[in-house]
Amino acid sequence: MKYHIVVRRLAEGDLEEAEDWYNEQQPGLGSEFRGAISDLFGRLTDNPRIYPRVHGDVHRAVLRRFPYLVYFLIEGSHVVVLAVLDSRRDPRVHRERSGA
Repeated sequence: MKYHIVVRRLAEGDLEEAEDWYNEQQPGLGSEFRGAISDLFGRLTDNPRIYPRVHGDVHRAVLRRFPYLVYFLIEGSHVVVLAVLDSRRDPRVHRERSGA
């Protein structure tokens, strides 16, 4: 079964903020970040259950090239992205935003 990705509004804001920050560091780097996210989302559509649960039903995936964590739920045939957070942030932020 293929899963469908649903990105919550706050998570989309996380993505836009990270992309903008990376583009400020180096032109085009934000596009590379989005490409890495797209690759991860592709893996999530194939088999989101390979990623560990971190609290209750919340799963976490680690981005390969960038220091970001993607928190998500599996709801039927949907993967609901709750947050996309910099792994270097205070862990309390992760718990608050992801429910973990």
